[in-house]
Amino acid sequence: MATAATLTPSAVDTAADSGAWAALKGKIKTHYDLLSEYYYSLWGEHIHHGYFLDDPSDTKEAAQRRLISLLLERSNVSTGSRVLDVGCGVGGTSRQLAREHSCTVTGVTISGKQVEIAKRLSNDEAAKLSPETTGSEGPELGEWISLPPGKVRFIELDAEKMGDYFDGTAGKEGDYDAVWISEAMSHLPHKQLFFDNAFKLLKSGGKLVVADWFKAEDLTDKQMEDDIKPIEAGMLLPPLCTMSEYVEHAKTAGFKVYSEPLDISENVKKTWDISLSLIQNPSLWMLAIAAGREIISFLRAFQAMRRGYGNKTFKYAVIAFDKA
Repeated sequence: MATAATLTPSAVDTAADSGAWAALKGKIKTHYDLLSEYYYSLWGEHIHHGYFLDDPSDTKEAAQRRLISLLLERSNVSTGSRVLDVGCGVGGTSRQLAREHSCTVTGVTISGKQVEIAKRLSNDEAAKLSPETTGSEGPELGEWISLPPGKVRFIELDAEKMGDYFDGTAGKEGDYDAVWISEAMSHLPHKQLFFDNAFKLLKSGGKLVVADWFKAEDLTDKQMEDDIKPIEAGMLLPPLCTMSEYVEHAKTAGFKVYSEPLDISENVKKTWDISLSLIQNPSLWMLAIAAGREIISFLRAFQAMRRGYGNKTFKYAVIAFDKA
């Protein structure tokens, strides 16, 4: 086995990077294990941005569902599709796709706590809809929860390992009609690996549906230091990409652009005004203090998110790709 003394400088750097990314993933998992129940109590089943209308009466719940509808519109994912929902949170999107779009959805998340919550919420809903089918077993795919006309299941899994996991006993190459990833890819250190795995798992003609956070193009060093780095540090992110970098990663993997990046920053930025009002609850700050400085840093980064949107250095966009 090579030691640090025998490794080349580039190999040492690679090993150091690998250790740093593993530590970051551990922090992300811990973060969501600790706070997902609280997020659910504040935000409901959709723990992601909302697409807001220019209407003071618009609600966060309606805006969150509207974002999913926009992604469906931009990607043209077919009714009845087999979908892999990566970074599924507590399963809100998965359930909406099953109920309203007749999809068979596998949700994956790095957080075991999120899997627990997603299963609980899905079983509660299934019990109201069709008690006799709750928790039915598939022949080789594990536990499915029926949400007519579709169904869902949830798996604890590091998204960067999905290429091997779903090309084994849990599935096979080319199994999925759509890979859906909303606000999760920005957490992944190895973006190209994700695009390669998504391409592998999709059927011919399948869609990769993306909603994510980006840095603007051609930022100055000062803009990076003032606006972007505080977001990366507080939100547990590796270096943010631009929209054009995602497009290049996708093309390298073999995808074609189905719908060009659509910048919806102005429509989603209200999310952080609402978030700041929600986190005023003293009990959340007590939890954060008990949990450690990463959680406190995360909550303080909400202001950085607002500043980035205000300065137009931080962006939110939706993109769809096609395995032609």
